[in-house]
Amino acid sequence: MQTLNATITIPAIVVGLLLLLIGLLIAIIWSIRRHKAPVLEIDCDAPPAELMPSLSGLSQSTVYNGNRVELFENGAFFDVLIDEIKNATRTVHFETFLWKAGALERRLVDALVERGRAGVTVRVLVDADGGKNMGPDVERELTVAGCKFVLHHPKRWTNIGVLNERDHRKLVVLDGRVALVGGHCIVDTWLGNAEDREHVRDLAVRIHGPVVHAVQAAFAENWVEDTGELFAGAAAFPELVHEGETPINVASVKPEGSPAAVKVLHHLVLCVARERIRIQNPYFLPDDDAIEALGKAVARGVDVRVMVPSAEASDMPIVQHAAHRNFDKMLTRGVRIFEYQTCLLHQKVMTVDGVWCAIGSSNFDDRSFETNDEITLGMLDAGLAAQFEEIFERDSKQCVELKLDSWLARGVGHRLKDNALHLFNELL
Repeated sequence: MQTLNATITIPAIVVGLLLLLIGLLIAIIWSIRRHKAPVLEIDCDAPPAELMPSLSGLSQSTVYNGNRVELFENGAFFDVLIDEIKNATRTVHFETFLWKAGALERRLVDALVERGRAGVTVRVLVDADGGKNMGPDVERELTVAGCKFVLHHPKRWTNIGVLNERDHRKLVVLDGRVALVGGHCIVDTWLGNAEDREHVRDLAVRIHGPVVHAVQAAFAENWVEDTGELFAGAAAFPELVHEGETPINVASVKPEGSPAAVKVLHHLVLCVARERIRIQNPYFLPDDDAIEALGKAVARGVDVRVMVPSAEASDMPIVQHAAHRNFDKMLTRGVRIFEYQTCLLHQKVMTVDGVWCAIGSSNFDDRSFETNDEITLGMLDAGLAAQFEEIFERDSKQCVELKLDSWLARGVGHRLKDNALHLFNELL
């Protein structure tokens, strides 16, 4: 009888211990997330034009004055990229998320290989998940030419704790003097001029001036993590002089156990806007705090407009449907939402009050704000903000504006799909 009791009791103890362990793990994950996602609040009456030191300081950065910024649209960006690579004499640092085999890949690889063979130090960092469809010979071509090539967080057991953390940045730094930042990926659909569903609408900037050091530091973060190599000296961090009038801060840091810099920066500007907010973003899934901030902005008289791709034009329609779940909340609060119809609208840009603007790799969702490695440039430049606003107005002609009454009347199937997919919004 004692033996029988033991055989019954031992499995029960094991099951109980397993349940206890699962409960403990859930509590640990919940605690980590709670610390990374507190309710963000700010009480400030100063306008954005006066808040660059605050915006930069609270997003773990500093203000770099004296920069020159140039904006490029769609496939024209790659002409600039290739020219800058060809003109580099000391270092080329290239970092991206999505890279697929094709004509654009061939053009880029040829330029990098030529510089590597010429004795330029070329470092290429590609996210392992985003680069899984690269050409099979790319790594060999680059390394044979003397270039250094690394995949970020490849799928192996030693990376099991970080496999969900992807490198979503898109940046290039040449000779430590010129930086390119935006949303462009190394995929053939980014070529052309966003003319149809087979192409992509996107924006990027070229920067000269002291802030290039901060972009270089963002590249160094993941390069050092993946390789252990510290690069120093004038080839990577030369002395930089003022080349323009634009103050810029770089949000890229993910502090341990607290909100990422990109999340803080995006939330802050919503809370201090006084006149108008314009947002273009391909994956717009704000959390409840951001929706509340947008609603409060409208309530204090701010004209808030958001542009996203339609589900039909998006490369990730499931993300758009997950986003749809909260569109009624924003429309009810007076936020105007426009769906771009022509193709995938991929630029990640914002303007506030016509004086402050931002561009970078960050989507407006939990994955970008809490998990991925991202970069956003915050710039106090009325001229550049005007360019972004002109683009918004131009793009709006290819949009359908959503109206609350018709949106609330959408079909039951649409609603069920939206709500079901939103359950996975943090993983999309």
